[in-house]
Amino acid sequence: MTDNYDDIIHLPRHVSKRHPQMSLYNRAAQFAPFAALTGYGAAIAETARQTSPKIEMMEDDRQLMDRKLSILSSHLEEEPTISITFFLPDGRKAGGHYLTITGIVKTIRTNERIIIMKDRKKISIDAIVGLEGELFSPNKL
Repeated sequence: MTDNYDDIIHLPRHVSKRHPQMSLYNRAAQFAPFAALTGYGAAIAETARQTSPKIEMMEDDRQLMDRKLSILSSHLEEEPTISITFFLPDGRKAGGHYLTITGIVKTIRTNERIIIMKDRKKISIDAIVGLEGELFSPNKL
């Protein structure tokens, strides 16, 4: 220890007779960080979060996708495993991101324009940008 505090370093801590002793939780709260601008950190994080614009498919790509959907709908009873890449719009800002899921298609509801997977996920047909699987070999397209 330094010489400056040698005379008081071993003295017991003062306990007030007037005020009750503060709990450790309340004492710790006095030294907790303070956010003067509540929500500012979340707003900065939201602004920094990246999204992608939706890619509009060319007519040839759309026709190929329609052929793949037709093949898929005629082979649903075989329960083929398919990888579907689709655009998921962001709920808070413009754009979104692309997801690829792999699974078994349970049904295709063409009137509602959705695909329902065996695990109950629903995918909009209009959001699909890619369908892959053994079912779509070049000789079948």
